[in-house]
Amino acid sequence: MSSESKDRITCHVLDTTQGQPARGLRVKLELLSTHTPTPSTASSANLSTAPPPNNKVFESQTDDDGRIKAWLPYSSATSSGEVPVYTLEDVLGGITGESRWMLRFDSTGYFGGADRTFYPEVCVVFTVQEGERYHVPLLLAPYGYTTYRGS
Repeated sequence: MSSESKDRITCHVLDTTQGQPARGLRVKLELLSTHTPTPSTASSANLSTAPPPNNKVFESQTDDDGRIKAWLPYSSATSSGEVPVYTLEDVLGGITGESRWMLRFDSTGYFGGADRTFYPEVCVVFTVQEGERYHVPLLLAPYGYTTYRGS
């Protein structure tokens, strides 16, 4: 898959206890806020924060290599009505300036229960600059994790 066909936000999860990719791990990606510079200044100290438009949430599951390359709109089991039909590119393309996003990794489901991990979920909050691509690797174990901005 070429970088042009991947979503602009991707992730890769490695299970450090087994020394292999974390296959089948559920992950949610949520838009938390958008930041647009005020007309009076472009200083990062003077950003106006807007709530996320219609709480855009995506979900996916890691593949056999522990990677997520594409996201689907999230629809909970209790939601009713139409299924959301937006893409990550639709949402990112409509944001001017920077935005704040959260990746939520379901470590309880991956490790097989709350008694098998200290962290029921791992949440990684990060800032996205307009037009850029982001790869967020996660090294995961039952009692620890680390993450960084990848390439």
